Amino acid sequence: MSKILLVDDETKFRADLAERLRLREYETIEAGNGEDAIKVARSDSDIDVVLLDLKMPGLSGEQTLAELKKYRPAIQVIMLTGHGSIASAMETGRLEAYAYLEKPCEMDKLLKTIEAAREDRPHVMARHEIPHVEKGSLKKWLIGSHNSRPGIILLGMLIFAAILLAPSPQRLIDILSAPKTGQMTDLNMGFAGYRQMNDNETIADYYSRKNKIYSTSLDSNGEKLKIAQSPQTVSAKARVMLATLVVAALFWASGAVPVGITALLVGVLMYFTGILRPDDIAKAYAKDAVIFIFGVLAMAVAISKTGLDRRIGLLLLGPAKTLPRLLFLFLPLLALACSFVSEHALVAFIMPLFMMVYVTSIRAAGIKKDRALAIMFALTLCYTANSGGPGSPAAGGRNAIMMGILQDYNMAPTFGEWMTYGMPFVPIMALAIAAYFFLRFRSQLKVKSLNVSAIVHKASEQIGPMNRNEYITAAVLVGVIALWIGASDTFGMGGPIILGLVLLNILRVLKWRDITTIHWEVIALYASASALGKGLAETGGALFLADSFLSILPDFMRDGSGLAMAASLFTGLTTNFMSDGATVSAIGPITVPMATISGTHPWMIGFATAFASSFAHMLIIGTPSNAIAYAMAKDPVTGEQLVTLSDFLKHGAVVLILSFAVLWGWTIFGYWRYIGF
Repeated sequence: MSKILLVDDETKFRADLAERLRLREYETIEAGNGEDAIKVARSDSDIDVVLLDLKMPGLSGEQTLAELKKYRPAIQVIMLTGHGSIASAMETGRLEAYAYLEKPCEMDKLLKTIEAAREDRPHVMARHEIPHVEKGSLKKWLIGSHNSRPGIILLGMLIFAAILLAPSPQRLIDILSAPKTGQMTDLNMGFAGYRQMNDNETIADYYSRKNKIYSTSLDSNGEKLKIAQSPQTVSAKARVMLATLVVAALFWASGAVPVGITALLVGVLMYFTGILRPDDIAKAYAKDAVIFIFGVLAMAVAISKTGLDRRIGLLLLGPAKTLPRLLFLFLPLLALACSFVSEHALVAFIMPLFMMVYVTSIRAAGIKKDRALAIMFALTLCYTANSGGPGSPAAGGRNAIMMGILQDYNMAPTFGEWMTYGMPFVPIMALAIAAYFFLRFRSQLKVKSLNVSAIVHKASEQIGPMNRNEYITAAVLVGVIALWIGASDTFGMGGPIILGLVLLNILRVLKWRDITTIHWEVIALYASASALGKGLAETGGALFLADSFLSILPDFMRDGSGLAMAASLFTGLTTNFMSDGATVSAIGPITVPMATISGTHPWMIGFATAFASSFAHMLIIGTPSNAIAYAMAKDPVTGEQLVTLSDFLKHGAVVLILSFAVLWGWTIFGYWRYIGF
């Protein structure tokens, strides 16, 4: 039964309306003034709709509405008045009243408005990020809703406690206590900081020395002595990081709490368990990649604000006149472009265009929402962009890291040699992604006619010729891309984009208020992924994961093509939970030495590892492309998140399997055997 709050100073009108609503099975509560209405609304969370008189003594209807929205932003308020005016309607509209009706109002019209307000309430709650939890049973309470799932939260707490209270595996302690001898048989050979370790130093000793985390005791003279953390102590911290990884992945995948809160939880656990010193945890959250994501999202605001996104879209999406041409022509071209230009930047530029096409298409079709279309746009874009990674060393930091690892063994390939082994993978993988989404979604789309090229062309014509702000934004964008391509080794990826934002502000194109509108939760999420990767690497948790995986491999996967498959499998799975660069940093030093030991060419294993680090399709923490697409995939009217974390998990799992199939079938057992090593 719906609960209605009636607020009117006319006792007879209020009583008569309450009785008529009760006859239609509505539960009603009455209030004779604004002060009482606010008290009732604050104490009773079950109220669905408020019928509020505009003209009342004491607090007016507008003042009451403002106070109600302050405490209950998602509550639906229908204004009723016998003294209607345009000014009042405008004021209540500004304060987010759902509707404005003059009294006396026809009962049928009032009932329809009440029901429409109730149906719209979940959208308002989504816009204000308020969880919609069904009541009535313990099961419903445990299941909850997006951003509020008590059952998953309790499960995460139990998992964290179980991992934390369990004894450390002996293998983990052996890895942490093994000294560095410089031999290929060292248990700690794959440790991320192996090359910085001193001779005969253990991971536990290195962890204490590098992070300045020591135990203290007094010598015979009463002076304090600094003692390195024992392997047992460091193993406990490694288990904290492993437990944090599991819980964060569970929360991100299920939407148990808001994405940004889970991102902050990672830092909370690292702070209060002493994984790193506070300043070092803060540094882990503020890596160059995080600054890059912030800058790209802010730059996307400038591009969209000036209309430059429509010009870029006209250039890139010109051939996409039908759905098959969009999928089977545009996507392979995009993947090839992402082999040389930052895929994250291209996703940031194209995603706003796709959302514009989405809105235009559903309006033309006369529908409110087509989630299948939004999912197809967002996921094909970021998955295809990710798949451009193997094409060349310029495709991302993960490739540069692998080049550095191979250089340590005097086996680094040239730019052209890398392209020879990686570029044939790219268009085939893009076509596989196109085929999956075409077969999966063509019958689900509510929008039956889709001409992306025409929509972008029409949108570009509507705003006329390029103006001053567009030329400035385009020039700054070209400069930023040039710095990315030619000077990222010196300035990183974050420096150029921040420079671009400063220039756009100085040139009066981008205001600080514009920048504050970006999706900060996505930045927090990727920052936490960076911190998570650092914590796993520093404590030896990442090495233990890799070692555990490799130990269960059958004999046929310990050398040659089998080892390449194993390396790519572990890398592809791990990169969904850690940043791609952190994954290659942790796994590459393990897999490349294994190639040397087994007599396999290091290029085969190194390439397989680096290529699979592009397979971060299941979770949005693995790569900025996913995070950016997720942040922008919101309904511009209702604020509803059109593409959810579960969509990434479900479709990303399929694309991950397709990625392995293409890498193994087309690459490792295909043209690699023809090319040879």
